[in-house]
Amino acid sequence: MSAPVLPRPLEILLVEDNPGDVRLAREALNEGTVPHRLNVADNGVKALAYLRRQPPYQDARRPDLVILDLNLPRMDGREVLAEAKSDPALRAIPIVVFTSSGAEQDIRRAYDLHANCYVSKPVDLDRFILVVQSIAAFWCGIANLHAG
Repeated sequence: MSAPVLPRPLEILLVEDNPGDVRLAREALNEGTVPHRLNVADNGVKALAYLRRQPPYQDARRPDLVILDLNLPRMDGREVLAEAKSDPALRAIPIVVFTSSGAEQDIRRAYDLHANCYVSKPVDLDRFILVVQSIAAFWCGIANLHAG
């Protein structure tokens, strides 16, 4: 039995304000085996505008996957998660919280807000790369994504 594979590149929206983490995630995805298109929003307001295809993102492709940091400027990741999961047009998009916090209260809150997964960012570079590649591989090659 083979795993489902998307017939096109995985559309990923990375919501991350740390340029170093953006660079590492981009490198990890580019070195991985999952065909993808990566878009980046560096704050929560831009992330929601992108998801809702509001200017200047009206031509944006709907992401298959959102990788969301919690600690963001302007609107934090918890607020983005709450808004996206309460919006019928967005709630089916998987959102993986990928953040430096491993605090039980953050994990519980993220799942209460209907995060699809919570992953703590590894501090080790090789592990960081492996985790990012694994997230993409799971959502592209194992999970069945909603084609909304």
